Amino acid sequence: MGIAPESWPAPFRTLIRTSNKYLLNPLMLQLAGRRHWYASVIEHTGRRSGKRYSTPIVADQVGEDILIPLPYGTQVDWVRNVLTAGHATLISKGRHFEVDSPELIDSTQALPLLPRERRHTFERVSIGHFLRARIVA
Repeated sequence: MGIAPESWPAPFRTLIRTSNKYLLNPLMLQLAGRRHWYASVIEHTGRRSGKRYSTPIVADQVGEDILIPLPYGTQVDWVRNVLTAGHATLISKGRHFEVDSPELIDSTQALPLLPRERRHTFERVSIGHFLRARIVA
């Protein structure tokens, strides 16, 4: 079993994802997106419900793009919502960004774009995929 949750057995991964969704994420949302906090918030619309959701994430600005590591893989709800909608709002370091043109990229494309320290962190925990989106406003 690797370090990245994406590589964990499905029942364990489901348990962790559910715990994060209902316990950790609501707590993280109290601080995520603030100026001096490491976590950001992505606001997205449910692809079936049309409801607006906020999810805490880690995001790095690289030029005119945002790179978001996907430790739980590419099939989590928020990723599917953003890909379906084609846009989202990112709150990071106290600033709001509108992003569009989301796409999934693998670590071989994403890691060279990141600062050395971040690259090494994501390599150590075996992050395999990232979501890249373009900042439009």
